[in-house]
Amino acid sequence: MAERAFLADVGGVAVPTGHLIGGAWVASSSTFESRSPLDWHRMHLADVARGDTATADAAVAAAVEGFVAWSRFTVAERAAVMHVLADLIEEHTEEIAHVECLDMGFLEASMKLRLVARGAANFRLYADLIVEHEERHWDAKDMDNRVVRLPAGPAVVITPWNAPFMLSTWKLAPALAAGNSVIHKPAEWSPLSAALLAELANQAGFPPGAYNLVQGIGEEVGAALVADPRVRRITFTGSPSTARRIGKAAADNIVPFTAELGGKGPFLVFADADLDAAAKKAAWQFDDSGQVCLAGTRLLVEESIRTEFLERFHAYADALILGDSREPDTDIAPMAHPDHRDRVHGFVERARANGDRVLRGGNKVAGSLHYEPTLIEPASNDSEVVQSEIFGPVLTFQTFTDEAEAVQLANSTAYGLSSIVYTGSRERAERLGRAIRSGLTWVNTFLVRDLTAPFGGCGISGIGREGGEHSLDFHADLKTVMILDGTTV
Repeated sequence: MAERAFLADVGGVAVPTGHLIGGAWVASSSTFESRSPLDWHRMHLADVARGDTATADAAVAAAVEGFVAWSRFTVAERAAVMHVLADLIEEHTEEIAHVECLDMGFLEASMKLRLVARGAANFRLYADLIVEHEERHWDAKDMDNRVVRLPAGPAVVITPWNAPFMLSTWKLAPALAAGNSVIHKPAEWSPLSAALLAELANQAGFPPGAYNLVQGIGEEVGAALVADPRVRRITFTGSPSTARRIGKAAADNIVPFTAELGGKGPFLVFADADLDAAAKKAAWQFDDSGQVCLAGTRLLVEESIRTEFLERFHAYADALILGDSREPDTDIAPMAHPDHRDRVHGFVERARANGDRVLRGGNKVAGSLHYEPTLIEPASNDSEVVQSEIFGPVLTFQTFTDEAEAVQLANSTAYGLSSIVYTGSRERAERLGRAIRSGLTWVNTFLVRDLTAPFGGCGISGIGREGGEHSLDFHADLKTVMILDGTTV
């Protein structure tokens, strides 16, 4: 366990507050605050080490050394360590869920039931995939050909403030499975569950420097990490604006870069759909206060069912309970940070000023960081609330008259991460599954995924694909070995 000097008591859980570099917890000369969105003014959780360029340099140097050791582990040895980490995650479910609830505001019950388990599953998935992997092997041009994966080198992994624990495991697991060392930079708004994960990794058996954690502000230590020429992979989840800066740094060093950059997902409902199921699922797009990149935030409903859909939607939205994230009956958590809640409210205020119609909500909740579940009918498809990612509990509502118009509206933003379609027609499902421009389309369901499937976005929703073999190939240098037929020992 980290030394007492690096521990904070967060809701009864001991959480490291330093950086994990080369297998040891180290401090910085300055810190930043972690406060709880459950009671922003009164719940100071920890003072966390604020990394700088020297911290970044030390972390990359440790990762270079750690890569030498970790890349020499056999596939079976790597898999064994990752399974130990998965076991440790499961053993510490209660603590991880509690800390993430306090630090980011995520519903504690959901963390216990789904997200911590998903974190362990991510490590198990990639551990199993590397063991089960079969090299591509074929004969051509009198040659025996095979493709092998070589570990690429130190990887910088930058994760967002929403669902931080699960999304950290989603990115770290394939990098480690591929044989790379990692430097994890979590978001400064929710840094604490990443520290718990790093402490568990430190106990799991990774060699020193294979797993490093650097805390701090993105513009400071994050910028230094992605600019370091010793880094050989960069993977990021966050905003397009930050991705552009990271992409330029990656280009300078010719480093492969993958980015998942959020969305503005269309949620299409046709007259032949199960209307009640569609309305209920649409209301659940307010989950986690809308701080979900995959959410279907643009409701596109066939004109003939407008009234009936809205009645059902409002009934389900009215039943949602805004409350303390630690309480099991709470449906909607507070927003993660007061600056973000104010940003979301700014979108709504500008929408009102520009003539968009607020059908429900549209206000801050006094005395908390909650924001009312909000539905806006835009005056135009060009309205800011339609075209820009709000990342809050704000949905838009538009209607269409036929399938062609539905597809046109669905494809009318610069984003293309996910989409949702509710229809009773298998033929329409097949057509729209191909016609809608997004990396993922759900039909008559939402947020159900096979972790081996490719995941990523079109347009400004991202670069590259993650998931299963796609992530392992990204984190490797693929090499073709060709041996002339007849070559003998």
